[in-house]
Amino acid sequence: MPSTAHEEEPEPVFEHDGQSVEALLVRVAEGDKSAFTGVYEALVRSVMGLACRILHDAAQAEEVTQDVMVEVWRTADRFRPERGSAKGWVLTLAHRRAVDRVRHVQASAQRERRFGAMISGREHDEVAETVEDDDERRRAQECLDRLARMYRIPLLLAYYRGLTYLEVAETLSAPAGTIKSRMRTGLRLLRDCLEART
Repeated sequence: MPSTAHEEEPEPVFEHDGQSVEALLVRVAEGDKSAFTGVYEALVRSVMGLACRILHDAAQAEEVTQDVMVEVWRTADRFRPERGSAKGWVLTLAHRRAVDRVRHVQASAQRERRFGAMISGREHDEVAETVEDDDERRRAQECLDRLARMYRIPLLLAYYRGLTYLEVAETLSAPAGTIKSRMRTGLRLLRDCLEART
């Protein structure tokens, strides 16, 4: 039966050194680094394009793309050619990663807003309870207000909410080492500011 003009063209098969991406991915599962190079070259643009469309941020899309390609290298043995194409499998991984990143960014923004709302309006009163002299209270509040949010919030949670730096890290969903460093820097900046104003 003659073909009609309405029949769909088959999707082009990606090849590297004469091998399809599916065959290369099977070799990647066996630890073949050169096969991974072929998979990477064939699919990295598609992964980056999908990540960009979901994230609307080139830097984050690039990070997600690299994470996905590392995941492809580590989990290539999970690919099943009988269930679909290599490109489909890799783009499914990319979609999940990108959506997870969007959710993480949104959750972080919501946490920041909640903490900002919880702390705003109370900062002055909580600082005032720890400082007796009006002039010192004013200077302490001014110095605290001058701290960048990344330093101010951990200090407020630790010193005025009574949280340990580990609890602060958990509350802010940040690495403990990062929070400890920010608190140390925040205290130094606060001390420097207070000393400069005396």
